[in-house]
Amino acid sequence: MAHPSQLGLQDAASPVMEELIHFHDHALMIVFLISTLVLYIIVAMVSTKFTNKFILDSQEIEIVWTILPAVILIMIALPSLRILYLMDEINDPHLTVKAVGHQWYWSYEYSDYEALSFDSYMIPTQDLSPGQFRLLETDYRMVVPMESPIRVLITADDVIHSWAVPALGIKMDAVPGRLNQASFITARPGMFYGQCSEICGANHSFMPIVVEAVPLQHFESWSSSMLEKA
Repeated sequence: MAHPSQLGLQDAASPVMEELIHFHDHALMIVFLISTLVLYIIVAMVSTKFTNKFILDSQEIEIVWTILPAVILIMIALPSLRILYLMDEINDPHLTVKAVGHQWYWSYEYSDYEALSFDSYMIPTQDLSPGQFRLLETDYRMVVPMESPIRVLITADDVIHSWAVPALGIKMDAVPGRLNQASFITARPGMFYGQCSEICGANHSFMPIVVEAVPLQHFESWSSSMLEKA
């Protein structure tokens, strides 16, 4: 969960998000080095001491500043492609959940159970309990077992939505008539908050997402109680 005046990314709750944070730091360091080099060259060129024929007309320098950007792009592209393939991998998921976006709430269907489905609405501000987050709490949470591969099938019923949970490193569009999929593994128990990241209408900011990761035995107890209600 983000905190006031936070500058960096949220704490990672999945292996993919950990990789994304490492890649962010890696790319940021490259940008910092490029900015420093460019600033040094500008200062050197302004100075009459370094403004000479060797700097202004040099085949060697032209070769360097042609090859160097290509090397930098490779250094950024390789880890980026690796993470893209990791995000697309879905190896024998233990649980499949279908998330359907509506104006303006989410509904969840647990495909491995016959009658386990529910709608998830935002809790109005006046109904919040002490300690709950405004515009982020829902009446029913998407409960998943921790340390288990989870597959989420994402679609929409009316307009384009986007199912996004920053701590899990997931942001997937929910498109009517199309079934997108994403996968994640929660590395620790807890509640992870997200929101629809697509401008889907007047109440776009009032359809939050809450993913609650619990130990397997607690998930089994929760699923049993939900099936009894159904």
